[in-house]
Amino acid sequence: MRNGVLAITRDGTVAEINAEALRIFQLKRSPNAVGRHFSVVLAKHPDMVRVLHSAFELSHLPNRAELRLKTTGKVIGYTLSHVRDERARSTGVALFFKDLTKVEQLEERERLRDRLVALGEMAAAIAHEVKNPLAGIEVMAGLLKRQAAMAESPDAQSLLNDIISEAKMANQIVHEALEFVRPIRLQVEHTALADVLQSAVALAETKIPRRDITLEVKVEEGLPPIQGDHHQLCQLFTNLLINAFEALEGTGTVRVSAREGVLEEEGHGPAGEVHSTRSVVVQVADNGPGVPRELRDRIFNAFFTTKPQGSGLGLAIVRKVVDAHDGRIDIQSGASGTCFQVTLPVSGANDWFVPRPGVLARTSTDD
Repeated sequence: MRNGVLAITRDGTVAEINAEALRIFQLKRSPNAVGRHFSVVLAKHPDMVRVLHSAFELSHLPNRAELRLKTTGKVIGYTLSHVRDERARSTGVALFFKDLTKVEQLEERERLRDRLVALGEMAAAIAHEVKNPLAGIEVMAGLLKRQAAMAESPDAQSLLNDIISEAKMANQIVHEALEFVRPIRLQVEHTALADVLQSAVALAETKIPRRDITLEVKVEEGLPPIQGDHHQLCQLFTNLLINAFEALEGTGTVRVSAREGVLEEEGHGPAGEVHSTRSVVVQVADNGPGVPRELRDRIFNAFFTTKPQGSGLGLAIVRKVVDAHDGRIDIQSGASGTCFQVTLPVSGANDWFVPRPGVLARTSTDD
């Protein structure tokens, strides 16, 4: 069965638990689960234990309810049913459930795309109104700076330098916002991840000085090329590297690794088959302070940032590029640092892909 099944008796003893239930709850296969109290078997999932504890007290049990397991972050959809004897007395409870985590992620992508449409219309309108005044401010401040230099007024020159710097920063934010809300049109070709990572490292080092940060890059030999956009992938990993460098504040270690893996996706058919796709897995890990748990669900949101001078678009663009390549990005963070894992299919089938005829490989980027 593609659904998890857990049956308990009236006294709370586990009468049956199938392999899918063990997988979803991340429990080891063991014959000792049957015959033990469910609160012991599910000790790692107190939220599920509370649901089962109340099962015998309710006359109407939840049907097609959803629950997010706090310990694993998985979202499950479940139905509880009473098991009755010939006298209609409740002798136990059966829990039928399904892992809806992938479904939730797909729905979140759709919600993100809807928000981007509205954001794009607003950003385009604002950008055209703001860019012209910013350009005028920068030009006029430059003229005043020349006059201040002739008048030998260092204080005035310092203030004008600040005005020009702030105008350039505001103009850059407007530019990034416009780039973010535009639909991605991927120029797809056979792309070697080793070349992409090499370009990303070089570009990240020009934007953020490494200082005392140690950078380790390890690419598995024989890594297959993927169908992707070299330029967009370079931007993706550049942003992840910049994020890691900024988190370390000049001291620490960043490890980049690439290996072949498998991307598993659940089908939409009645049997809920799991399809395995050959993929490439890239990890960008640092040993910095980590991301607080309460912020992990928000770091990919547009304009969310914890940096004083950040635009909040770096990781949002990363998520957008990963989605455009039909990939997946996961984050693991704790006291020992943060690891972003990007999984990209070797062969993509996204409708946004625009093949470039006659091009087999690209080894450089014109960033």
